[in-house]
Amino acid sequence: MRSLYQAVAAAILLALGTTAVMANERYIVKFKDGKGPAVKAALHAQGAKLELELTRHNAAAFSLPAQALTGLSHNPNVEYVELDAKRYPMSQTVPYGIPLVQANQVSDAMTGDMKVCIIDSGYDLAHEDLSGNRVDGANDSGTGNWFTDENHHGTHVAGTIAALNNDVGVIGVNPNGNLNLFIVKVFNADGWGYSSGLVAALDTCEAAGANIINMSLGGSFKSRTEDAAFAAAETAGILSIAAAGNDGNSRYSYPASYNAVVSVAAVDANKQHAEFSQYNSQVELSGPGVGVLSSVPMGTALVAATTVANQDYLAIAMEGSPTGSASGTLMDCGTGESQCNAAGKVCLIQRGNISFADKVLACENGGGVAAIIYNNTAGMLNGTLGTTATAIPSIGVTAADGTAMLAAQGTLASVSIGPGNYAYFDGTSMATPHVAGVAALVWSQFPQCTNTQIRAILQVTAEDLDTAGRDNYTGFGLVQAKAAVDYLALHGCAVSNSGGNNGGGSTCKGKRCK
Repeated sequence: MRSLYQAVAAAILLALGTTAVMANERYIVKFKDGKGPAVKAALHAQGAKLELELTRHNAAAFSLPAQALTGLSHNPNVEYVELDAKRYPMSQTVPYGIPLVQANQVSDAMTGDMKVCIIDSGYDLAHEDLSGNRVDGANDSGTGNWFTDENHHGTHVAGTIAALNNDVGVIGVNPNGNLNLFIVKVFNADGWGYSSGLVAALDTCEAAGANIINMSLGGSFKSRTEDAAFAAAETAGILSIAAAGNDGNSRYSYPASYNAVVSVAAVDANKQHAEFSQYNSQVELSGPGVGVLSSVPMGTALVAATTVANQDYLAIAMEGSPTGSASGTLMDCGTGESQCNAAGKVCLIQRGNISFADKVLACENGGGVAAIIYNNTAGMLNGTLGTTATAIPSIGVTAADGTAMLAAQGTLASVSIGPGNYAYFDGTSMATPHVAGVAALVWSQFPQCTNTQIRAILQVTAEDLDTAGRDNYTGFGLVQAKAAVDYLALHGCAVSNSGGNNGGGSTCKGKRCK
């Protein structure tokens, strides 16, 4: 049986081609005890270039021509050979939703007079992208401190609204630390609370001086107490915004479907209605809600990376995947509906027909060391293994990248998953903070406007999607910060009849008025 380093070297050679001289390709060579000088001398004679000594680790990095790499596969003094993998600065990313809602075209310099109250699962005050914000909070009894987040949801929502422009992680709709945040923690670690707790949280937000309330939450049952409370809050000058729901049907979800609350649907990066987003006569606005990258409590995310034939690809770790890294020859395993005989290989699997967990198990049971599942529709594949336990790292990639990988099967592939501070989430919960953040941006420019006037302006300036005019899937359309500011600069706070609704503070929820 060949040793591990021989198998790796053979896989690398297969990927590169035995005749090519890869002058710019680097590899780490691990020597057996006391054999470093002999190996280095042999490599030098074959034209290898020593790039970096790793003396403490009995290894060194070399640029290796193919003939030297071939020789290593038969050298008894070498423990193993691996690619000297590239590492990059963890620079800041602008999530696609920020330009999609025009947040990058409007300054948040004046949002210091605005306060957004986030009713959710808490806020990781220690987070590198959130700790510098103007933030305070409160919590219901039994939920723990507002400045911790056992459920991760609230921290993700807060990042979309106000992740800082600080050269790390992501940026939010209001990225410069001017916006005031107030956090009310209503969810326990299990991720649920009560209607009474929501009403109490609303009262806490109002007492804290909130202008806008973000509620990335909801449920199917209506509450008269809630309905009356949000109507009173609207009269008091508060703009309440909530998620339309993720059941993919026409049921109403509350609090989003109360008349005094803005109901937010989700769209994807192509501005298409998300299949999970609920649709009904109460849907008012849309925001980005598919594959949204934002902050989660420090170290709790799964960060994925993959390389095929020396090409790096964007990847998302399957929820529930174990951490770790693996590499091997890439093998096409079709749709993974039967065991793939992929001993020592990385499985490439297309989405479809069976669960992601079953696809990963088909790879694992056949000896595969990692699984790459590529989408069969547009966009990133953000999947979950549910409650199924697997032993190999598994990731999702786009359909286009999967096709490119398919053309490179038989070459060397690597997959790694480790802890991180940011994650991609789907849901109307992710769309809602885009709208709340934009409302704060727009209102800060025109503080003389009322809450209902700002609401009406966001309606008439939304980018119309789907059916012309207001529709049950996307409401008045995708919220637009710059368009709203421009409209206000030209027309002032009142919405004229020619603008498409009933004017002034009147909203058009549930009607065709655009």
